[in-house]
Amino acid sequence: MDTILQYKKGIKIKIISWNVNGLNSIQKKKALKWIDLEDIDIICLQETKLSIINFDHSKLFKKEFLNINNNISSKKGFSGTLVYSNIQPHSINFCHNVDIEEDGRIIKYKFKNLILFNIYFPNGKLNKQRLEYKLNFYKTFLKYCMKLRENGYPIIICGDFNTAHTDLDLKSGKIYSDAGFTVFERQLFTDFLEAGFIDTFRYSNGNIKNAYTLFPYRSKAREKNEGWRIDYILITEDLKEKLKSSFILDNILGSDHLPIGIEIDLDEYI
Repeated sequence: MDTILQYKKGIKIKIISWNVNGLNSIQKKKALKWIDLEDIDIICLQETKLSIINFDHSKLFKKEFLNINNNISSKKGFSGTLVYSNIQPHSINFCHNVDIEEDGRIIKYKFKNLILFNIYFPNGKLNKQRLEYKLNFYKTFLKYCMKLRENGYPIIICGDFNTAHTDLDLKSGKIYSDAGFTVFERQLFTDFLEAGFIDTFRYSNGNIKNAYTLFPYRSKAREKNEGWRIDYILITEDLKEKLKSSFILDNILGSDHLPIGIEIDLDEYI
């Protein structure tokens, strides 16, 4: 099949990323039915918490995708990532060199001249040991990305980074814990930007305030818009002229996170 012709050659494609906080829970809420109404080319889901590879995706939506990849954790009902794609990758990798605990945290799609990552970074709030693991995960993943850059690959990273980068990215005065906002975590996110990655939302929308993607299940945080922006789509600088838009879908319910997305022209790369 000529996937490039199937996929709107010469027209921007849409990529959606969403931490669903449990795909079985999402399915019971019928919270992915909106996918059938949207023209989406790639969907990256995080924190799926699936324990089986052969999940019945037809329960989620009717839309069909050419390629589905489900990376489950070695720990039952924990972590996990999943990708639906209407663009066939040349290869797929779960990157156990980075995800050393095999928590299903990464799906890497290699296209003709492009790398796409779906990633769920560890949460470091449990204890000092988990924070150290999270920091090392950041460092190892960035090193891996830079090796790919040395080989000339543009990169798109979609996922839950579990870090609010700047003061703009969380509601002032609503920090219940500094986990996810320590100076160490923020600096490691900055390291990606200094290495040539672009935060697509800020690039497209500037320093707008009150733009959040996570609303903790407490004190009606979503209704009050008291949240964090910890979900991002990063692209390398060589893709910035191809970026058409970057957005948060703040009308979608079902998870404590909101879906995010970009529209981008990738014809010459896929």
